[in-house]
Amino acid sequence: MKATMNIVTRDITLLFTTRTIRLFAYGFISVVLALYLSATGLSAAGVGAILTATLAGDILVSLWVTMVADRFGRKNMLLLGSALMILAGLVFLLTDDPVWITLAAVIGIVSPSGGEIGPFLSIEQAALSQLVPDSRRTRVFGWYNLAGSFATAAGALVGGWLAQWLQAIGWSGLEAYRFIMAGYAVCGLALMLLFLFVSRQAEVEPVAETSVSAAKRTMGLHRSKKVVFKLSSLFALDAFAGGFVVQSMIAWWLHVRYGVDEGMLGTLFFGANLLAGISALLATRLADRIGLVRTMVYTHIPSNILLCLVPLMPNFWLVITVLLLRSTISQMDVPARQSYTMAVVAPDERSAASGITTVARSVGAAISPLLGGLLMANPLLFSVPFFVAGGLKIMYDVMLYKMFKDLGE
Repeated sequence: MKATMNIVTRDITLLFTTRTIRLFAYGFISVVLALYLSATGLSAAGVGAILTATLAGDILVSLWVTMVADRFGRKNMLLLGSALMILAGLVFLLTDDPVWITLAAVIGIVSPSGGEIGPFLSIEQAALSQLVPDSRRTRVFGWYNLAGSFATAAGALVGGWLAQWLQAIGWSGLEAYRFIMAGYAVCGLALMLLFLFVSRQAEVEPVAETSVSAAKRTMGLHRSKKVVFKLSSLFALDAFAGGFVVQSMIAWWLHVRYGVDEGMLGTLFFGANLLAGISALLATRLADRIGLVRTMVYTHIPSNILLCLVPLMPNFWLVITVLLLRSTISQMDVPARQSYTMAVVAPDERSAASGITTVARSVGAAISPLLGGLLMANPLLFSVPFFVAGGLKIMYDVMLYKMFKDLGE
């Protein structure tokens, strides 16, 4: 028993470590990603199209990986995802050809928002849900998200200031941004090495075919199909809205409107992600009091009102104040959403359920960066993405509350 507990503790530590490294990598490139693409000669619409391609590729990779993860092994799929990260980083490093960059975006795992993307989150959530008791799941997810937010914050800070320092010593913008992408590949390699040590305890227990036959499954689901598909449709709407204002696009908006340099952008997103991580942890206490669904809705609506207010602020410092204020509540719904999804499905559906809801978010977010780029290409519509995102997210909150407020948690 003691040996098993030691293995479980080691697996949890490994999954928190890989989460930290991965989110550092996402934050590391998020501040400069749109700037890098622009430096290669792409227009605003072209930048948006490439960001959309990253999300479209994520849909295909994540859907396939998470559907087969519980059959072919969660560890094997995590190793595959790490290899795709390495591949994407190397392509961005070695070429500025839009064709190759687009291909890397489609098959690689690149986050334009600084947040989770790809199959990692779904598989790690399922593994953690298996490694910890149900009573501790939301709290563990809160710490899990805190680790990710702090890592994203550190990555954004380091990536932004490193890009600025490299340019200060004589590197061109494109050379500096390309160096950042090399660091992304190194992080992918670190993930691959760590995932080699994940034990069998993180794998799903086999389910007898007499209990749940393959014929009764749809995309890896059986009894929870209806609720998962309903959640997925709502999460897709939320992600579609968020795709208009991914972190890379906000960084670009601030750079164009106020001339903010990469170092300041890195500092800003460092602070924003720190606040977001703390808020995610506090959400676990709130969920214990009012429930998971109410926690999602009651914290999300105010954050989206603040999002709509960002472009209405008359100066840079008020814009920063509103963005940071929003960060204190913007991620409080995340651990609640993740825990709720794991709570309403069977253990052998968790990888599939998490994967399908995550893919639904990717589907929702796939087209909106392109639309956001087209809007920002027009000076008269430059700030419209903030209003579109905030309005659609509030619509999502209302629909979620109406559909799931009475469903057990």
